[in-house]
Amino acid sequence: MSQESGSGTATESPSQAPSASPRAIRKLSARRRPEVVAVLLFSGGPIFESSIPLSVFGIDRQDAGVPRYRLLVCAGEDGPLRTTGGLELTAPYGLEALSRAGTVVVPTWRSISQAPPPEALESIRRAHEEGARIIGLCTGAFVLAAAGLLDGRPATTHWMYAPTLAKRYPSVHVDPRELFVDDGDVLTSAGTAAGIDLCLHVVRTDHGGEAAAALARRLVVPPRRSDWQTGQRHLDRSLPEEIGADPLAEVVAWALEHLHEQFDVEALAARAYMSRRTFDRRFRSLTGSAPLQWLITQRVLQAQRLLETSDYSVDEVAGRCGFRSPVALRGHFRRQLGSSPASYRAAYRARRPQDEPERPSVPADLAALRRGPVAAGAATIAGHHGPVSQLLAPPGKPESDTYAARVPDQTGRGEPPDGPARSRLRGARGLGAALPGPRDRPVG
Repeated sequence: MSQESGSGTATESPSQAPSASPRAIRKLSARRRPEVVAVLLFSGGPIFESSIPLSVFGIDRQDAGVPRYRLLVCAGEDGPLRTTGGLELTAPYGLEALSRAGTVVVPTWRSISQAPPPEALESIRRAHEEGARIIGLCTGAFVLAAAGLLDGRPATTHWMYAPTLAKRYPSVHVDPRELFVDDGDVLTSAGTAAGIDLCLHVVRTDHGGEAAAALARRLVVPPRRSDWQTGQRHLDRSLPEEIGADPLAEVVAWALEHLHEQFDVEALAARAYMSRRTFDRRFRSLTGSAPLQWLITQRVLQAQRLLETSDYSVDEVAGRCGFRSPVALRGHFRRQLGSSPASYRAAYRARRPQDEPERPSVPADLAALRRGPVAAGAATIAGHHGPVSQLLAPPGKPESDTYAARVPDQTGRGEPPDGPARSRLRGARGLGAALPGPRDRPVG
């Protein structure tokens, strides 16, 4: 299902890859073998995501220095299985084969609005209880969450679906800023290409950097992508679909249109004719995000746009984004994106093709909100070639003592220290993308 091409080379990056957490890993059952990888397929999944683990773990590349895995392609439900393109697949194994696997990979799930088959969830739970490593690529994270394996854990998924994952499973610490998250015996990745990154990480964990580099050369991909260590993260900035039909949409529209002004959440609550406590509760229940968290992230996003498309100084950018001082901008910018505004601008301009068009200055979400709540509910990103904001809280101290990015009473997990190993997530749940087009169609 996947073809190799080219003979490009790749070298190991000195950047630190996401590392496993200290969570205790269960002892692997004697009948399970760590080199046996079961890939669990469902009907309705895209063929590209499905083929990623098949290519990484299912092709013998020992001649290139890549240790061999044994692949078991398993049907998660009765077949034949049909891909999004209408192709029919027949898996050689069923759920019973999961009992032999030391690694179980769920590469995708057909619909974020549908519950996975109970039999498949039970097989995944049993595999995990017996020590198997469980991996969810892209929307496969929804299957892991439905099985209860992500409760109290950090996780990621495609940025478009991160808000839905956070709202539906509030005990999961969702962060769409990460390419992948390794939490020891449970791992998740973001969109399509990030699935390749996670599979390479698994090979690196099992067999070392040389084996992962050899596999990366065969796949003609870098062993480790550096963008997520240099601040060039792709962040989601759309509004969630649910807000379009809510009266708070008008308040959100006003906030987006007046980001250049200095106002706080109290002002937004007053515009909504609510007390601060009521406004915070309504906003969080609707979006999964605290209003101050959302507002700070929108200001950072506006700063991103100005740094990319204007020649304003950093001080001028701070004023035009409603920050009280350039120091406040720099602090929030670094906490959310891992770099200073000046470094971000330099890196962006160095990487941007000369003929790339300017990004629109007016957010698509704001334009949709101006047209009314129904339009806002379907708002998407116009010209989606630049960064987008995941609308998660910066991990540092916010501007208000009333802001709480985490929910310690649910998780009991402390805030990890800031540092390059960003896969140790902050546990914040964010306001993210609307679901453009058919909302239950997996994307990559």
